[in-house]
Amino acid sequence: MILITGANGRPGSAVVREFARRGRPVRALVREPAKAEGLRGLPGVEIVHGDMLWPETLEPALAGVDRVLMISGAGPLMLETQCTFIDAAVRASVGHIVKFSGKDSTDGFDNERFRSSRSHEQIQRYLYASGAAWTVLQPSQFMHVYFEEVPDIVASGELRLPLGDTTLAPVDIDDIAKVAYAVLTTPGHEGAIYPMTGPEALTMTEAARHISDAIGKPVRYRDVSLEDKQRSWTEAGYPAPRVTAFGQLFAERRRLGRSTVDLGTHERFGVEPTTFAEFARRHAGVFRGDDQYIVTPAGRPGDGT
Repeated sequence: MILITGANGRPGSAVVREFARRGRPVRALVREPAKAEGLRGLPGVEIVHGDMLWPETLEPALAGVDRVLMISGAGPLMLETQCTFIDAAVRASVGHIVKFSGKDSTDGFDNERFRSSRSHEQIQRYLYASGAAWTVLQPSQFMHVYFEEVPDIVASGELRLPLGDTTLAPVDIDDIAKVAYAVLTTPGHEGAIYPMTGPEALTMTEAARHISDAIGKPVRYRDVSLEDKQRSWTEAGYPAPRVTAFGQLFAERRRLGRSTVDLGTHERFGVEPTTFAEFARRHAGVFRGDDQYIVTPAGRPGDGT
């Protein structure tokens, strides 16, 4: 049996849907079953309830599992959450743990300098020492994070970000899900690290143009100050730890300025990379404000997710 944790979130639910699309049974771990309506009824999907921070809740989820994709919220509790889960998985004799991590596409980005990315590095070291077979997936920025800008796009026709002329190489979560499916269902990935970006290094002006073309309405990029963006995040209800973490991340991206495309993982698994223009067209209803989308979650108190 294969288990996907964090199955209510964007990447976790995408991987679960990929399993359902392929007709392969999978178990989906959720902390809040009431929020798993989008997964109910998918063929071959077994939904289980548990909390990665509380091992006593995980026994049914881990029973008979030989491979797991480990995902959790990226807040201050991520380190403790995932290390606790690794311990529980090892005790349950899970043979292979695939960690969903991250790697920023901007050249020279140092994961150890920032809380959000540093936690991933610390968890990876803990996983390497756990004795379990492991694989690490390292996607860059998700294309789906641009959904967070929909309120500004709808209200003002502007994509407002504090990035200047910085280029980013966002990747489609559905591309990541296809790679995750392959890693979890085929042999030979033990000890491998798979970085992923999208196929283009885009300025935000180019991203805005693709959104504009997709929705048939003018959208322009507006370079705002970091302080203005942090204020808007706070007003939108983002938890304070996430506002701080995002601020650090965007400031470093702006300072570094340039991203490099890496399609080695796409090529390794035969996944056709999705362009941002294709992504924007596929989700034109979201960018027009017509369709619902998953917002940045509030998470449990203190975890910033």
